[in-house]
Amino acid sequence: MAIIIDRHTQTIVQGITGTNAALHVKFMLDYGTRVVAGVTPGKAGQEVAGVPVYDTVRDCLKQHPDATVSSIWVPPRSAMDAILEAIDAGIKSIIVITERIPMHDMLFARHVAGQKNVMIIGGNTPGVISPGRSLVGMLPRIAFQPGRIGTVARSGAVTYYVANSLNLAGFGESTSVGLGGDPILGTNFEDVLRLFEQDPETDAVVMAGEIGGVYEELAAPFIKEMGKPVIAYITGKAAPQGKRLGHAGAIIEGNMGTAAGKIVALEQNGALIAPVLGDIPVLLKRALGSVH
Repeated sequence: MAIIIDRHTQTIVQGITGTNAALHVKFMLDYGTRVVAGVTPGKAGQEVAGVPVYDTVRDCLKQHPDATVSSIWVPPRSAMDAILEAIDAGIKSIIVITERIPMHDMLFARHVAGQKNVMIIGGNTPGVISPGRSLVGMLPRIAFQPGRIGTVARSGAVTYYVANSLNLAGFGESTSVGLGGDPILGTNFEDVLRLFEQDPETDAVVMAGEIGGVYEELAAPFIKEMGKPVIAYITGKAAPQGKRLGHAGAIIEGNMGTAAGKIVALEQNGALIAPVLGDIPVLLKRALGSVH
């Protein structure tokens, strides 16, 4: 079992004929992901790496009714429409690779998704991987191996480094989720922590946050309710106030979004804090009694 995607998940790709999407469709198929169809308006009848292309998500699902996941690779100004189209057609999980989506667009899409009980990962997510089972997005397969540790992070690069640290220590990942780097996200840390808490094949969770926003602080109270250990790592501790580093969402304003504030909130609610990435496996072994 895995969260969000597994080896049986059928997925579609919106914007499949774009250069990046077409490239990564091949990588996803090579990994074993069941990419059953793609959508690009006006390109119906074409194929990408053997995957049929349709004009709309509804047309796609008429032929592939078991598809439950879509990944979105369209330009930022088209992202909201693509998300809403997927929701309207009945897709249940949407993984939005597109970055720098206008904030009001994402707020509206997230509102509609909440009403329909649809999960949106992203925008600006590198994707989701359940190692050895399925990959949706652009995560590098070499960085992940099957295991029983769930990971969730804002940053794609930190996601890779966390997985590499786990792998070198003899752990592996049940599922790794990239929440995304945009200021407004469809899914937050607490949503993913809840899924990991319910997953019988996840023994512990590594949560990697960063400066900016309040997603980490909002998730902290739920950690106290969890029966599984949570290791937390916050990057950007040396960033000056008002400085944006990499992600659109990684900016400190006033006393909000500081690394120190996040660390205090997480630690007070039971998370084990890793000062550096290399401490994550050490804390995991301690929390799990060296059994993994």
